[in-house]
Amino acid sequence: QVQLVESGGGLVQPGGSLRLSCAASGSIFRIYTMGWYRRAPGKERELVAEIDSGGNINYGDSVKGRFTFSRDNTKNTVYLQMNSPRPEDTAVYYCHAEISSRGLYANYWGQGTQVTVSS
Repeated sequence: QVQLVESGGGLVQPGGSLRLSCAASGSIFRIYTMGWYRRAPGKERELVAEIDSGGNINYGDSVKGRFTFSRDNTKNTVYLQMNSPRPEDTAVYYCHAEISSRGLYANYWGQGTQVTVSS
């Protein structure tokens, strides 16, 4: 059983900062991709940032230059440093990973963490 557990969401003021974490646990053979998506009310889910199997980090256009993605391979954990967030960054943030576990390859999602940007 593979689990993705997010933490770090909450209320943040515009221009402040917030860091999200996502830890993968369970019987993991290999993590191919891992990162963050978000869904704002009334909008489609969109990519925030994700690292692919080649180590390349892809950012969504709306967060480039403001958010920073990082990874700690020793802990199977990824982070999202949100600097200068804006009210339009308010959304539920989901951790996502493509993982092979016990001979099976699958997509996994975390339960989501709410981020609200408001003064």
